[in-house]
Amino acid sequence: MADGLRWGILGTGWIAGEQVTDLLGNGFTVAAVGSRSSQSATDFAERFGIPVAHGSYEDLVADPGVDVIYVATPHPYHAANATLALGAGKHVLLEKPFTINAVEARQVVDLAESKGLVVLEAMWTRFLPHMVRIREIIAAGTIGEVRTLIADHNQNLPKDPGHRLNDPALGGGALLDLGIYPISFSFDLLGAPASVYAIAAKTATGVDRQDAIVFGYGDGQQAVLHTALDTLGPNTAVIIGTGGRIEIESVWYTPTGFTVFDSDGELVERYDSEVSNRGMQFQAWELERLVAAGVTAGDLLPPEQSVRVMETLDEIRRQIGLSYPSE
Repeated sequence: MADGLRWGILGTGWIAGEQVTDLLGNGFTVAAVGSRSSQSATDFAERFGIPVAHGSYEDLVADPGVDVIYVATPHPYHAANATLALGAGKHVLLEKPFTINAVEARQVVDLAESKGLVVLEAMWTRFLPHMVRIREIIAAGTIGEVRTLIADHNQNLPKDPGHRLNDPALGGGALLDLGIYPISFSFDLLGAPASVYAIAAKTATGVDRQDAIVFGYGDGQQAVLHTALDTLGPNTAVIIGTGGRIEIESVWYTPTGFTVFDSDGELVERYDSEVSNRGMQFQAWELERLVAAGVTAGDLLPPEQSVRVMETLDEIRRQIGLSYPSE
């Protein structure tokens, strides 16, 4: 961990609370929180014992006692909030999806690079220990050549038309909130797809309630992905290779276990997670590692890949006819 790195929290919603809990529980310094209302910032600060509460995002990013900003606002505000923080000279951990579209993503990444600052997408799953071990197993050739990823992220979430998940103005729908997980996983394993095919069904408010997505790759590999916001699924994943497979248990994108089988179905390895919390500290450690090393991009999730993920999400939305008022 970089010595003396001080965190500021931009936004006071549920995910901000989850991130702060894991930061404080693992020795990070949370110096300040900012909200659009002084009361919300004060309430959040008192809840978590954060020493400084700011009643605006502008005051938070201008705070000389803050080195890095965690952006935890709704999707359409990610680009503006990240731009504000980067403009103030702060490193940024930016909630997923990175932005609302690839144009915004490119602008954010270019700004960070021009200022020599870290902007890291908060795709926390990428940094969890079980995912680290899975990459090691694949790199060792244990399951041969990876041919297929099958993964779902299906939840039974609020049906209220006014809820942010069902609101087009807030970037609602299954794709950006839930589908981003298996999509990012496919990028982690196989890179950017050569071809994309997607179909969807929509809610009465016009956002996607479920999506079926198939990625094709140059060497014939495939990713078969599904996401939905109104039906609870198994939330498991399997990586199939020419020499075996890896079955990741529910919930695959959280700290969990997996089993490795050879091509005859015989047990090769059993992995059980020892992480007892949500595990959001690992992405924070990665950001602090990058800052300490004096680099702006790492191998696990470089900003350029976040842009490519947004390009793929844009293509899926084009195919399913989903656009947002903020675009």
